[in-house]
Amino acid sequence: MIDIVKYRYWFFLFSLILIVPGAIYLALYGLHRGIDFTGGTLYQVSFERPVSVEAVRSTLRTNGYENAAVQSANLGDTGGIAAGATRGISMRLPEIREDSPQKRELVNLLTQRFGPFEQKTFETVGPAVGQEIQNRSILAVGITSLGILAYIAFAFRKVRHPFRYGVCAIVAMLHDALLVVGVYAILGRHFGVEVDALFITALLTVIGFSVHDTIVVFDRIRENQLRRPGESFSSVVNYSLVQTLVRSINTSLTVLITLIALYLFGGVTIRDNFVLALLIGIASGTFSSIFNASLMLVVWENGEFGRLFTRRRVQPATT
Repeated sequence: MIDIVKYRYWFFLFSLILIVPGAIYLALYGLHRGIDFTGGTLYQVSFERPVSVEAVRSTLRTNGYENAAVQSANLGDTGGIAAGATRGISMRLPEIREDSPQKRELVNLLTQRFGPFEQKTFETVGPAVGQEIQNRSILAVGITSLGILAYIAFAFRKVRHPFRYGVCAIVAMLHDALLVVGVYAILGRHFGVEVDALFITALLTVIGFSVHDTIVVFDRIRENQLRRPGESFSSVVNYSLVQTLVRSINTSLTVLITLIALYLFGGVTIRDNFVLALLIGIASGTFSSIFNASLMLVVWENGEFGRLFTRRRVQPATT
C-alpha cells in the first residue's frame, strides 16, 4: 500500500511553493481589476486591417483619453498578421454611454485613423456599481466559508473533534482560492489579464468543487474509523486516501478534459476569466483534498502543530 501520510510535509512544501509566488504578487501589485470592479467602459473592436497597439494607444491619449488602457485582444481573427500588429483591440476607457456624442466621436476617430472596424464588446459600469460588486463578492466568499464550516462540523458530529474536519476543509478551500487568485495576480501584472464578475463566479465554483472532493475523502475516513477501531488514526487516513485516490483523480480528469476543450474551442469572453480559473482551481482542489486536508487532520491528531512552534526542553545531564 502507498504510504501517503509518510510524505505529508513534502506535500505541504509543494503547496507552499505553488502559493508563495502568487501571494507575493498579490501583496505587491494586487489584481488587475476589470470594469466590473473599477467602473468605466470596456470597448473591444476588430479592425479590417492590422494595427499597432501602441499606435492606437498614442491616438487615444493625444485626443483626450490620457488614462486609456489599450492592449491586443484575441478575437478569433489572427490570419495574415505581421509580428507586432493585431486586428483585435481592447480599450478600457472612462465611462462612455452607448448613444452619447462621445461614443460617436470615438468611432469617427478610430475609423479615420485606422480604417473600418467591427464592434465586438461595449460594456459600461458606473464606479458605484463596481464598488458594490466588489463588496458583494467578498461577502459571498466569506458567507460561503462560514456555511461550509458549520455544515461539515454538523455532518461529522459523531466522530471525534468534528470541528477539525471543518477547519481543515476551509484551509484546503482557501489554498485553492489563494492559488487561483495568485496566478491571476501574476497574469494581470505581466499579461494584462483582468478579473471581473465572471471570475468571482469561477472562484465560487472552485470553492464548491474543492469542498465536495474533500468531503468525499473525509466521509471515507469516518467509515473506516468505525470499521477499523483498533488502528491508529494515521493508518486509517492512509487507507482511506488510497481507496479514494483513483476515484478523485478520474473524476477531476473528466472535468479537466472538458474544460481544456472549452478553453481551446469555446468563446473568447469566457476563456480567461472563467474557464482558465476553473482549470487551475479544479486541479488544485483535487490535490488539496487528497494531499492537504486529510493530512492536516493527521498532523492535528498527532499534536504535530504544537511541536512545530515550540522548542523541545533540554533534558538535564545524568551521571
